[in-house]
Amino acid sequence: MTAAVLSRDPALLDDAAPPRCGVVDLGSNSVRLVVFEGRGRNPVAVFNEKAVLGLGRGLATTGMLNEEAVEQTLTVMTRYHAIARAMRATPVAVLATAAVRDALNGPAFVSALERMLPGMPVHILAGSEEGRLSAEGVLLGFPGADGILGDLGGGSLELVELSAGTPGRIASLPLGAIRLADRADNDPARARAIAEADLATVPFLAEGAGRDLYLVGGAWRALARIHMAQTAYPLSIVHHYVLRREEARDLASVVTAATRRTLERMPGAPAKRVQDLPFAAVVLRRLLRATGARRVVFSANGLREGWYSRLLSPATRSVDPLPEAARELADRFGRDPALPQALAAWTAPIFSPEDPAGATLREAACTLSDIGSHDHPDYRAEQAFWRVLRQPGVGLDHHTRAFLALATALRYEAEADSPWLGTARMLLDGMAIRRAEALGAALRLAYTLSGGTPALLAGTSMTRADGRLTLRLSEGTGVFAGESVLRRLETLGAALGVQATVVVSPG
Repeated sequence: MTAAVLSRDPALLDDAAPPRCGVVDLGSNSVRLVVFEGRGRNPVAVFNEKAVLGLGRGLATTGMLNEEAVEQTLTVMTRYHAIARAMRATPVAVLATAAVRDALNGPAFVSALERMLPGMPVHILAGSEEGRLSAEGVLLGFPGADGILGDLGGGSLELVELSAGTPGRIASLPLGAIRLADRADNDPARARAIAEADLATVPFLAEGAGRDLYLVGGAWRALARIHMAQTAYPLSIVHHYVLRREEARDLASVVTAATRRTLERMPGAPAKRVQDLPFAAVVLRRLLRATGARRVVFSANGLREGWYSRLLSPATRSVDPLPEAARELADRFGRDPALPQALAAWTAPIFSPEDPAGATLREAACTLSDIGSHDHPDYRAEQAFWRVLRQPGVGLDHHTRAFLALATALRYEAEADSPWLGTARMLLDGMAIRRAEALGAALRLAYTLSGGTPALLAGTSMTRADGRLTLRLSEGTGVFAGESVLRRLETLGAALGVQATVVVSPG
């Protein structure tokens, strides 16, 4: 083979590469660059780097940005500018939040940034715009979110009313973890009174009673990680992590009362946020009281994803993120783009009747069912399981991840007692486990019959009626009821608790 055949034209690669865009979140506590690849419904971050600098520390008392942090931020931003250019990200924007907008030296700092970073505009966000962007980011992952959104930064707390997926009233309060600590002179007891008084000025919080409280921000995500470590939670993904009201209240109380030394020893507590955690916990506890929320739902999406969402077309934003995430994986790892639709139609009679949510899950499992086709055969089941469980799709809650991962692994005939399947089983109740097992068995049968091709699958069909499951085969189509087909049909019937038979008709 010649070198000419082996070589690849970089220009052609650039033309074929998906577009990239970048956003810098210039916050009161941290500065972060995220580079997204593509313009899909589920944001895919191919670069994510954060520096915790405390730009807004001391602002409440001095009115100025932290002088030492200003110099560090300029250095970090020079690096971020170089990375964004090297990764060919466009557009790239800097979103400056509470510290920069409130500091007396904020305008001079922004001017210095703009001189140093040509082509990287700096947007100083008003509190209302910051809240709206955060809400738009949350809604990418929770399209029907209903309740109150709280985005806690270092300098401010943005509160947004969410009504069935639509942002409503917005309030911005000086209750960021750093600013609250400064205002309270690092005394959590004083911080409680300050937070309670500020939250009392937001009348729409009372309408959160019995609804969800969506939490955005690094300090609150750190609280979630502490709780996950304490409870040995099986999935290390904060996005869509849920706590009941009582659990969230107890967690906030423990963290508020803990000494710094105790916090440093807590599993999951990030060292750079330890001093801010008691004040984040104070705000959470007061917010629970002000809203009367029934649950706390953590979101990894926020301001940056909201900015990204504005680059998407309305049609793309309106797509359900679950089936889209499944399709994206199938496009990367599957063999035949026509197969998922054929499988969805083939499995529908087996699980009829089903509600819309069940149908969506089943169809997503059909879409994902071939993503191990290019993996080593000895590891297909396990590789596909972890790929589904840990995928970046923003709309997948933990139950959904576990259900789809279990069904996909069993489609590849994973041993039912494989220890790695325990991660999924711990996240599902008995009914969901049985349904995933049945769906995995159905998909395994479909692949045995069809070889993963829609053409051969078309020569078969399934019906379920009167406690009987019937597989119908057409002669002359390349499909027959061999030993493996009969064995897998029997397994499916047992999973469904019905008798299974085969009927062969002339082609």
